[in-house]
Amino acid sequence: MEQKAEEEVSNAFPPSFSSSDLKQLLHSLPSNALNHFFSLGVCVRCILRLFGIKGPIYASIDNGSVENPVDSTASNETKLCNVCLGILQFRFYDDREKRMFQKDAAYDVALLIADMVRQEGYQFDSFSLEVSIPPLILQKEASLWSYIQTKYGSEPWFQEKIHTGCVSIKDALKFSLINPLEKLLDCKSSWCPFRIRLTYTHTKASEGVAKCSDNGGSCKRRKTDESDSTGERPLSSSVENGSFDCSKLFPKSENEPCHFTYNCFRTPFYFGGRYLKYSRNVSQTCWIIDDERMGEASVEEIIGIKVLQACRGDNYKFHAAGREDIDVRMLGPGRPFILEVQNTRLVPTEQFANNIEKMINEEENKLVRVKNLKLVGSDGWNLMREGEGEKQKQYAALVWTSRPLKDEDFQQVSSLKDLKVVQRTPIRVLHRRSPLEREKIIHWMKMETVAGSSQYFLLHLCTQAGTYIKEFVHGDLGRTHPSIGSILGCRAEILQLDVTDIKMECFLT
Repeated sequence: MEQKAEEEVSNAFPPSFSSSDLKQLLHSLPSNALNHFFSLGVCVRCILRLFGIKGPIYASIDNGSVENPVDSTASNETKLCNVCLGILQFRFYDDREKRMFQKDAAYDVALLIADMVRQEGYQFDSFSLEVSIPPLILQKEASLWSYIQTKYGSEPWFQEKIHTGCVSIKDALKFSLINPLEKLLDCKSSWCPFRIRLTYTHTKASEGVAKCSDNGGSCKRRKTDESDSTGERPLSSSVENGSFDCSKLFPKSENEPCHFTYNCFRTPFYFGGRYLKYSRNVSQTCWIIDDERMGEASVEEIIGIKVLQACRGDNYKFHAAGREDIDVRMLGPGRPFILEVQNTRLVPTEQFANNIEKMINEEENKLVRVKNLKLVGSDGWNLMREGEGEKQKQYAALVWTSRPLKDEDFQQVSSLKDLKVVQRTPIRVLHRRSPLEREKIIHWMKMETVAGSSQYFLLHLCTQAGTYIKEFVHGDLGRTHPSIGSILGCRAEILQLDVTDIKMECFLT
């Protein structure tokens, strides 16, 4: 809907629409309805909306020079409109500047917005305009439209407009502002990641709709069903017999304008890649317990802060395909990750991503390295998560046993293929994970001797993603079964563990 409204701006009317053209247009409208709308306290832009008129004419209206061409005493552009409450008259309380704003032309509001955009320092070549208005105004609009349908539904001019309907306040505001904004920002409006958002609020936003009929019926928008071209008529009885009191439609003129806030933002960019972690004192994400930091750094911060600063964004979110413990290194081709960077001022490119990767990898501490950093679509996160639980992972562990090992022990372990293991949630993570029982598969294992020792060996294994490797070795007091300890009939403990390979060929290889 918003995109359609923006595209229609330059279609209905020429860019230049003079005051004489406006007067000529108002003269062409039915005088009885025009006078009636003015008497109800409806501003000229809202009147054009009710007649279904679209286009840049909204931007050309000067509130100070508007008058009813049929009855000049009926003009009320100096008062707040009873429908839009000043939104289309550009009268509002500016929450950013903490002052009342009252101008006659759309250009003044566009200039206010354009100055804010320039100050924020965004890089963009197009913009999209978003508008939010309070429910109170939508209720007033629906009530008025229902009343107009009932009062003028049988007249020829209304029958001509019934198929197009009235223009919404949001679209009318866009018709008013888009052309001057395009000139001030020197770019075109389109549906794009860079958004300018206008938000109007009102202290009476939660008020219900005033009763619109003598019997207390509610006001509703007209039906779009072709079988009822004139829509619902909740006010028909009172309007047709002449007993309807317009004060019931607008029981009290609003003297309080809307509050107005405006800001700009960009939808997130997503960087994907693989990380390698060489330190056994670096967590994947920032880890703080009782206000004390665990580890010297985190993968999340090392990568995220560099990218955030380079993009001049507001914040970032780090997502990885699984995780390793703080004391486990991540080797091999690396673990896939997605970094979501929010509200960037700069527009990153592939070369931009390459430069950030180089900058991270040239850090002196060499705690973390990045591979294949690139821009990915918003669906990259879903693809990574879908593949996370389906893929295999390879590990290398230095293991100690409570008894010397024999050749048959090596043969026994290496002969096991696709071993099913049942794991209850480990004791060490019970404080943050649900107490569940999970079945995992150990696809293959291989034991390698350590020179000069019969109680140490290197264990290479390939497992289903999500397997707790430390618990598979020592058994976790029987919570994981079988385990290396139970298979060998002795105590077994991991001294060092590395993730050596994550097979996710479909993602960022």
